[in-house]
Amino acid sequence: MSTPDEPSKQGRVEPAFGSAPPPASAPPSSAAARPATLETSGLEQVARDFLRERRSERRWRVFFRLAWLLLLFFIVSLTFSSRMGPTAPSTPHTALVEVRGEIAADTEASAENLVAALKSAFEDAGAQAVVLRINSPGGSPVQAGIVNDEIRRLKALHKKPVYAVVEEMCASGAYYIAVAADEIYVDKASLVGSIGVLMDGFGFTGTMEKLGVERRLLTAGANKGMLDPFSPQNEQHRAFAKAMIDQIHQQFIAVVKQGRGKRLKETPDTFSGLFWNGEEAIKLGLADKTGNLDFVAREVIRAEEVIDYTPKENVAERLAKRFGASIGSGAVRALREMAPPLR
Repeated sequence: MSTPDEPSKQGRVEPAFGSAPPPASAPPSSAAARPATLETSGLEQVARDFLRERRSERRWRVFFRLAWLLLLFFIVSLTFSSRMGPTAPSTPHTALVEVRGEIAADTEASAENLVAALKSAFEDAGAQAVVLRINSPGGSPVQAGIVNDEIRRLKALHKKPVYAVVEEMCASGAYYIAVAADEIYVDKASLVGSIGVLMDGFGFTGTMEKLGVERRLLTAGANKGMLDPFSPQNEQHRAFAKAMIDQIHQQFIAVVKQGRGKRLKETPDTFSGLFWNGEEAIKLGLADKTGNLDFVAREVIRAEEVIDYTPKENVAERLAKRFGASIGSGAVRALREMAPPLR
């Protein structure tokens, strides 16, 4: 039992001799450290999400680049396969070349396309003869002249006959090509002829005067503005142009006479630009007989199997026309992005 003056040992703790003094501040509790831990965890999650998105974007970018490259490869493959022409059998056959539509550069009936087809047809050992199936209103005398010259050259080189078979129409430049054939077959209702040359245009001077429009034409060269549709017609220029087309007309006439020879029964209208049906064309010596492709292959050439050598517009070319330059630009962009940067 303790006295009143003696302090109670139960309410006091005596520090041990030599022990360290108590620390100035207490260590942080777990509750204080929790916000920092949560903040660090949130940043890590954001970083992981960001990296995941970047990896996904990179994968999709690589996928689209490869897709562009595959599409480009597919188009190029189709283009080259079509340009190689048909794989003709070794057995005897009739080689067909189509002359359809306008004869002009950058058309299906351009000299470039027709000459390439003719070369392939003549060079094939299995081709017994070449048939030109024609359905054309004509076109450029230059393009037609190139094809006519090439047919004559290939005939002499390969010693193969050439036949022209007319469907609906064989006029003007188309007939220019047809006369290079050994024989011309027509339907009795086909349109044949139109041996002539034209140069057309419009004059707007009267309309301009009514509208109060003034033509301001500057030329270096007295004849540089020849046949300008917005200027009054110059009689000297008109005479010059007329002499030029007359000369081309004479070239056309010479080619027809050379091709048809004594079969041609010339009349005052033969070279006037008129055209006739197939029945009349035979009477005038502009054509030889009636008959279609199958008849000529079976009865004349004696090779019923027909192989078409005409270049055809393929899937790649149709895609190129439909989508324009976007496919090419996309492929180029993909190639550029895949290439390592220059440093």
